[in-house]
Amino acid sequence: MLPRPIGVFDSGVGGLSVLKALRLELPHEDFVYLADSGYAPYGERSESFVAARARTITCHLLHDAHLPIKALVIACNTATAAAIHLLRQDHPGLPIVGVEPALKPAVAASCTRRIGVMATRGTLASQKFSSLLAKLDGQAEFICQPCDGLADAIERADTSQIIALSADYIRAIGQFGLNDGEVDTLVLGCTHYPFANAHLQALLPAGVQIIDNGEPVARQTRRVLPQLASADHSGQVRLYSTGHPQLLAQAALRWLGLAGEVQTLVL
Repeated sequence: MLPRPIGVFDSGVGGLSVLKALRLELPHEDFVYLADSGYAPYGERSESFVAARARTITCHLLHDAHLPIKALVIACNTATAAAIHLLRQDHPGLPIVGVEPALKPAVAASCTRRIGVMATRGTLASQKFSSLLAKLDGQAEFICQPCDGLADAIERADTSQIIALSADYIRAIGQFGLNDGEVDTLVLGCTHYPFANAHLQALLPAGVQIIDNGEPVARQTRRVLPQLASADHSGQVRLYSTGHPQLLAQAALRWLGLAGEVQTLVL
């Protein structure tokens, strides 16, 4: 009997950064990755639209896919904020792991207590993000920067646009450095943004930390899995897209070394 896979979805290719961490943490597990590129970017869509897409995708992965998933990872900050509570209500028996900006780890890492946050407008405007900030009130100052267009530029692998937007948003956050009053920690609050890490690091002074949430999500997924795959099973990945399959195929090869056919879905 084939092991049931773990489902992973994002609005596009950004969730591959989470899939990369998941495969390192759980090398024997099978994964189904679904890029909802036909409806991207989520960060500039309404909350109700994103919630509806998340419900449609989850139902497909549970009922219409080749094998029903045994757990779900929402590899998108915007979709987590809009829909994770609804998906848990809809599917109480399904382990569901979401992502959120790594504000708490950033507080632990920061010495100057000034922290930059790069995220989509959808994430920054969400109730979930507001609640996360409220829990950390007084522990640090967060400079939250909406990054319009950056996820889309990463989706299209438009290097010149990625560099230009990264520079604009780093400049907008303010002075980075390790001295009092400077931002010494940068949180990447969108799963696309780790793929711009090299460009962002080049814009920052030495010693400034960049924090994303791939590894914590992978560890949490291991904790909630009802059953681990056998250690003699070689984990496989199946790739699906609701948009142009070549975008996902190229990104998976470029960033994860995954070569394989991407199947197109109409959902």
